[in-house]
Amino acid sequence: PMASEPKTRPTAMSLDACLAGLDEARREDARQLAALMQSVTGEPPVVWGGNIVGFGQYAQRYADGRRQPWPLLGFSPKGRELSLYVMDGFTGRESLLARLGRHRIGKSCLYLRRLADASPQVLRELLEASAAALEPQRIR
Repeated sequence: PMASEPKTRPTAMSLDACLAGLDEARREDARQLAALMQSVTGEPPVVWGGNIVGFGQYAQRYADGRRQPWPLLGFSPKGRELSLYVMDGFTGRESLLARLGRHRIGKSCLYLRRLADASPQVLRELLEASAAALEPQRIR
């Protein structure tokens, strides 16, 4: 059987359109996060699947050997928390996380109730480390 096409792919939606309907505080957090991720990657925001704001691309490898483009860095402003996609995970980043401020993590997601909960310098370091780790798989 054919591998299914991913549902989450780049769209032509603007950042403002993606953020429309969010409350002003969340929109402002999202704009600041977008500026930070754009600064780290040197890439403009691209909305993936209507919910994820991505910056740059890398070839994500699956267990079956398939490769699929995915944002190098990204976040979703929708939902109860801001979800930041840190695709290489957090192994070896414990000291950064300890200095980050109030957050929780999943396998490759960093969750913040609001951007002000996180140290801007530590958040930048964390995002820079993730982008650097994925650089060998980066699609330019």
